[in-house]
Amino acid sequence: MHRNRKILLGTLFAALSVFTAAELFAQADVIEKRQKLMKSNSEAAKAIKAAAESKDYATIEMKAKDIMGNAEKIPDLFPKGSTQGKTKAKPEIWEKMDEFSKNPGKLKKAASELADAAKDKDDQAVTVKVKALGEVCGNCHKAFRAEKYSE
Repeated sequence: MHRNRKILLGTLFAALSVFTAAELFAQADVIEKRQKLMKSNSEAAKAIKAAAESKDYATIEMKAKDIMGNAEKIPDLFPKGSTQGKTKAKPEIWEKMDEFSKNPGKLKKAASELADAAKDKDDQAVTVKVKALGEVCGNCHKAFRAEKYSE
């Protein structure tokens, strides 16, 4: 009976270890995906800024639509507990999920309005909407992104 108990405990420990490793791997995967998405948004924002200076409305519209598409993916990239690993995501994301979850909609709306202004080739509106998009990004980052990576 004592031997069976040891085998059972050993099996449970092994299963728990595998589960924990799989969970940590899944967290690393989602963190990598969200960082890739955010870098994509950053690159799109830089391209928008450069395109706005040269009045390249087609690029502005295209990059704004890229950000719109990315905005829809953001909520799935912040599952509860995805804080382990190299990330700048603050715990406030999960503590204030109701507040945080409004930001992708705000981002999509700002990017959509910018895309519309670019489609209309309305230089004044593009200037205003580029600034508005930057404010949406900045406000979310100020509240929910740390300056340095956690480990």
